[in-house]
Amino acid sequence: MVALTGGAGAGKSAAAAVLRDLGVPVLDTDDVSRELTRAGSPLLAGIAAALGPWALRPDGALDRAAVRRRILADAVARRRLEAILHPRIRERVERWIAACRAPYCVVVVPLLVEAGWTDLADRVLVVDAPEALQRERLRRRGLSGPEIDAMLRAQADRATRLAAADDVVVNDRDLAALAEALRALHARYLALARASGTE
Repeated sequence: MVALTGGAGAGKSAAAAVLRDLGVPVLDTDDVSRELTRAGSPLLAGIAAALGPWALRPDGALDRAAVRRRILADAVARRRLEAILHPRIRERVERWIAACRAPYCVVVVPLLVEAGWTDLADRVLVVDAPEALQRERLRRRGLSGPEIDAMLRAQADRATRLAAADDVVVNDRDLAALAEALRALHARYLALARASGTE
């Protein structure tokens, strides 16, 4: 399994989309988190108890925007939420990996290093970008300067993330350049799968 990670605004989603287009099974832990916190989920009561009733919208679903703002500003609240969600997300990820029958699969884990989940992966792929470019991309998503600062502070720093990498793709150009780099890595991963007999 290849774990794909990177800082906010580095281009993880774009990289995952390229790999999907190449036929690679991809699971994004953000999607798993959204599924676990949809309206009616049994986890929501625990989240509301840990963070407060404000964490839920009137329809009973998680108020993701409010929770994001709170956990970026409050490390204790962030740890409480992670203690509820991370074990359930990891369980889903492990089941998905066990069921994967492709030569290799990819799991997108934005907080791979922070959560200490590098043990899940055969290889860690970091999508990297200069911080100034990350900030510009996040601004284009509508985040304010203070929100961007808080988001980047809550993540592992770039050097720590790169130190955990087996492979690095620098996403500082256009989508075509990113796709070219990922096609080369895809060929390498297929060769490694063949060599290990997992294909």
